[in-house]
Amino acid sequence: MFGGLKEKLAAARVRLGTSIYGAAASPAPPAPGLPASETVPLTTPNKSISSSSPTFVDKIKVLIIDRELIISETDITGALSDLEMILLESDVALPVCDAIISHVRKSLVGKRRKIGESVDAIVTGALKSALLVVLGTGFNLVEYIQTHDRPVKILFTGVNGTGKTTTVAKIGVYLKKLGYTVVIGAGDTYRAGAIEQISVHAGRIGIKIIQHQEGADPSAVLFDTVQFAVSHKIDVVLADTAGRFHTKSNLMSQLEKIKRVMKPDLVIYIDEAIAGNDAVVRAAEFDKTVGADAVILTKADMDSRGGAAISIAHTIGKPLMFLGTGQGYDDIVPFEPTQVVEDLLGSES
Repeated sequence: MFGGLKEKLAAARVRLGTSIYGAAASPAPPAPGLPASETVPLTTPNKSISSSSPTFVDKIKVLIIDRELIISETDITGALSDLEMILLESDVALPVCDAIISHVRKSLVGKRRKIGESVDAIVTGALKSALLVVLGTGFNLVEYIQTHDRPVKILFTGVNGTGKTTTVAKIGVYLKKLGYTVVIGAGDTYRAGAIEQISVHAGRIGIKIIQHQEGADPSAVLFDTVQFAVSHKIDVVLADTAGRFHTKSNLMSQLEKIKRVMKPDLVIYIDEAIAGNDAVVRAAEFDKTVGADAVILTKADMDSRGGAAISIAHTIGKPLMFLGTGQGYDDIVPFEPTQVVEDLLGSES
């Protein structure tokens, strides 16, 4: 997952590390008692470049100065420009790119590098911190279910063809394995074959489905689903809806009606990770129109750029809940920001 971005970030780390390594050109002030005029300039760590053989005093000054190097803005400007291009080429939204660069700059400029301290650890730590800031904390669905009244009603929205219905089935399997009872509402009543599609999924995974005939009012279907869950003490309602584009005002109005009737506890927006910045823009528009509490990105296994996953939470202020990683019912993972960053950057050591 995100293989291309991982490789590019590795290159950026090397570039930043090289810049910091060269920060010996900006050494810490000389120790008390040693005049600044006698400072021996350094071009490479642990080496004096005195034109003549270094004296005892020269050696002492080099030892003191080289114990601590201060990283300046000039040292890393070029490397940060490279990092910015890498992020933009990876479909990271511009505001998110700016936030990452700003955080890395703030973390590094003025930092004192101790002798023997790993440059890669400094760079990796700064990048990890920046990425965690923009990725947010994620959304723990199980924790939410545990702390709210049952049934927990979840309404799924999104764009046509992004794998929304299959994702509903995947979440049903995920919750069922954790011991929760689930019912699915077939709220996509207009698309040809949609009811049959969700019915086939429900049959395969052994989850009850509530459905009406094709063309029925989706609000009525989902109202009945909630009533069934209440009367049968079901833990979670998963409400599928028709895929729609945010530019279709009539379909968005229908979604608003569904919300009024169903009164969902959570509205989840689903889109494809490979959509990049388009997913970020659409999620923002859906959030403005009908609201969104969290986001699920499908096809994350096909996304080498990683821009949407990095951008979406920061841009729209809504956390990521799951990543779809394949076609199987088990191919969905809770979004763990720390794990994503570890996968991208690896260990600091």
